[in-house]
Amino acid sequence: MITNQIYPCLWFDGQAKSAAEFYCSAFGNSKITSESAIAIQFEIEGTKIMGLNGGPIFKINPSISFFVTCEDENEITSLWDRLSVGGQAMMPLGKYPWSEKYGWVADQFGMTWQLMLGELAPGSQKIIPLFLFVGDQFGNAEQAIRHYLAIFQNSASQYMEMYAEGEVPGAAGMLKFGNFSLDGSQFAAMDGPGNHNFNFNEGVSLVVECETQEEIDHFWESLIRDGGAESRCGWLRDKYGVFWQIIPASLGSLMSDPERGQRAMQQLLKMNKLDINILKNA
Repeated sequence: MITNQIYPCLWFDGQAKSAAEFYCSAFGNSKITSESAIAIQFEIEGTKIMGLNGGPIFKINPSISFFVTCEDENEITSLWDRLSVGGQAMMPLGKYPWSEKYGWVADQFGMTWQLMLGELAPGSQKIIPLFLFVGDQFGNAEQAIRHYLAIFQNSASQYMEMYAEGEVPGAAGMLKFGNFSLDGSQFAAMDGPGNHNFNFNEGVSLVVECETQEEIDHFWESLIRDGGAESRCGWLRDKYGVFWQIIPASLGSLMSDPERGQRAMQQLLKMNKLDINILKNA
């Protein structure tokens, strides 16, 4: 049962449907749930994802990847082979200090996947977004988790492992790997030592569906506080550089209404923070 109020959105240059079909063919228990010229929604292994046909402005990068727990060798090998088609290995599939089998691959659409052999706890998500804090955000992973936990209800930090003294130069005390949940949706985060030529951007954002205007106001104001920034059409950037879309849960049905959809879209394009009543009354 899909219960995610918070889910990732991937930005594509006209390839959202092709990407969704590719991901659904790679994973079991997957399906496309809705589609339009602008966006497509699909579910893979219990995780809801949106694909957006946003044009060439933004590109997906490894700052937010999908971390996948694979429960046997056949599964991890099969997924690696499928996701690697037309893509590129970032860390080859093999044995590492933290896992008997692990690999990190960028697929043909630019999305990156971290596959790891392990045991999936009952009730856990198989596929979770993982935030990688690098560059000027390096060292902020733990702080960001605690910031998000304070904003979202029904949230918890489940596991945090820090870099030990001398383990990686300049990383002692920073977050090596952490799991946490926000309103029932699971995430992971880590600080990434070294030089990287990417950082958080609109290529992968997090959608928050809200039932009321009060929820929209709460998440909007909380996430832009202390250094975040508003953007258009319900988008914002938080103080750590992560992009969010704060939208009404009814937005999809409003936009698909043959009579009101175009008027609602015209109103939406004028807004930064979205106003449910204005959209409904369009």
